[in-house]
Amino acid sequence: MDIEEQYDKIYRYCYFKLYDKHTAQDITQEAFLRFYKQKLSLDKSSELPYLYTIAKNLCVDAFRKRTYENADDLEQPKKSADPSEGWTNNLAIRAAMAKLPNEEQEVLFLRYVNDESLSYICRITGLSRFSVYRRLKKALNTMKKELMKEGF
Repeated sequence: MDIEEQYDKIYRYCYFKLYDKHTAQDITQEAFLRFYKQKLSLDKSSELPYLYTIAKNLCVDAFRKRTYENADDLEQPKKSADPSEGWTNNLAIRAAMAKLPNEEQEVLFLRYVNDESLSYICRITGLSRFSVYRRLKKALNTMKKELMKEGF
């Protein structure tokens, strides 16, 4: 497993979940620390899904710890300008993604942003290959319809 490549992917994944650069950096570091503590007991095919699982759980914990100043923050987390978020710079794409359920957003992100294989996505999400394929197809169709409304 190429650590630099996976570090960038895990960071993007954490940023995608939290939209906070500093928290995403901290969680990425923590995920790799926890991963290396358990690495010896894992086989090669389990390493990447396990790393994503750690990152996902840390993101959930961080999200739960957040305190919100008002109810609007619950629906639209503040997004900081981050160079690694080039894939979400387009407002129309952000709006279309926001209309998708979280599960569909996650499989789209893993497949097309982090370029993970379907088998890894299945292991990360705990879904069958058919379910992942179906969610991807549904999410892409929804995104296409939303972007066509915006003139793309």
